[in-house]
Amino acid sequence: MTQFSGGVGTLGQVGLSVQDLDAAVEFYGEKLGLRLIGRFPPGLAFFDIGNTRLMITGVEQESKIRNSILYFNVPDIHISYDELVSRGVVFEGEPKVIHATGDY
Repeated sequence: MTQFSGGVGTLGQVGLSVQDLDAAVEFYGEKLGLRLIGRFPPGLAFFDIGNTRLMITGVEQESKIRNSILYFNVPDIHISYDELVSRGVVFEGEPKVIHATGDY
């Protein structure tokens, strides 16, 4: 095992906040197929995304929503797109490869 020498390590968790936690749990769990780790008071849900956790926090005021953009690595973007559409996910446009792993 490589010894950690400071700085930053791998990404461990990403946080999102939403007004409707139940709808978010349904979307990320049932539509995207992420594994729900659990739901905890006062309005938290955690999902497993490989080596990263997704923490979703339910908030009452829209002004308290703070989010990031999530990019998921998939073997074939078109197959994943078709599968997600079949699950009821609505996209604003056709899929595009943003970054191919290893192409820097």
